[in-house]
This record gives sequence, C-alpha cells and structure tokens, in this order.
Amino acid sequence: MIEELNNQILKCTRCPLYKFKTNYVPGDGNPNSKILFIGEAPGREEDKQGKPFVGKAGQVLTENIKNILNMDRKDVYITNVIKCRPPENREPEEEEIKACSIWLEKQLEIIQPDIIVTLGHYSTKWIFDYFKLKFSSITKLRGKIFRVNKWGKNITIIPTLHPASTLYHKEWREYFDQDFKTIKEILNKDKREGILKFI
Repeated sequence: MIEELNNQILKCTRCPLYKFKTNYVPGDGNPNSKILFIGEAPGREEDKQGKPFVGKAGQVLTENIKNILNMDRKDVYITNVIKCRPPENREPEEEEIKACSIWLEKQLEIIQPDIIVTLGHYSTKWIFDYFKLKFSSITKLRGKIFRVNKWGKNITIIPTLHPASTLYHKEWREYFDQDFKTIKEILNKDKREGILKFI
C-alpha cells in the first residue's frame, strides 16, 4: 500500500513546489514499523537522492537512531510534512503545507504508528493540529510525552528538535539526545509489555 501511495506522490502537482524539485521525497524505511519520524521538508541532499534525512541533519538523526535507540534507520519509517524541497531551503508556506499534507495523512492511515516522533516546529504543529492538541512552541513541548487515541489504540507523540538545529546550536544536541533517551525508555517499556513486538 505504501508503494502505491508513493507512486501517487511521484505524480503530485498539488502545489507549485513540484516545478522546482529534482526529486520527490515521499518517505523511507519500514512501513510496518510502529515508530514514525516526521520532519519538515527535504533539503538539498534529500532533493538529489529522493530520500529524507540523508544530508548533515540526517546523519545526526541516523546516529541517534543507531546509538541511542539501538535500531537501524531501515527499521523505522521517516518522512516529512512536505514532499518537495522548497527553493533555497526556505521554510514551507502555509498553502504548501495545506496542499501537501494529504499525503502525510494517508501515510499515517497506512502505517498507523504506535509512536510518532516529530522533528522540529512544522511537523510538531501539524501533528498537534491533526490530533487536536494545543500547540505552543517546540522549545516548550520537546521531550514531553503526549498520548492520543487513534485507529483503535493509544498513540504516543514525542516532539523533539529538528536535527538541523543541533548543527547551528551545538548546545541543543544534548536536548536532542535527551529526547531520544526518552523515546528509548518508552520503547523498552512497551517492549516489556508486549506492545511493540517488532523490536
């Protein structure tokens, strides 16, 4: 099902961004995973390769998935709110998010993750709007645990910083790492309780 959806994304003309991109960036990883990472939008390297989080920020994310969660990135699913790179890596505009978010909604319906990790302001705001949670700011929400009910089960949402921000603010890497340790604690707890059997 995810392959069929990705094929639809590769033909998307819902907003003007498709005119400027090199490649669409639908998502990457294991669609059967119960943990989903959501970022903002593709950058230069992502646009070149057609995969999310493969540039410098992606290296930070991949390191934490491997070194803190003790998982391979191919075992999780990673995507963005926006599937095409905004020109010059500018921030996505509201109309672009509105037009493109249909694809993220469909990804959520297919994957139905148990744990959603939002990376940065835009993905956190979008997920909070989607689940009708009150959004304030990523710096206030990061590292906190939110529980919602969807698809007939409890979903855990953990907002954290965008990994790119840790490259510009070195001191933020500690917060990013702390949040991944929180994710690890939840994974371990759910594994003990038999909730997450894929790990």
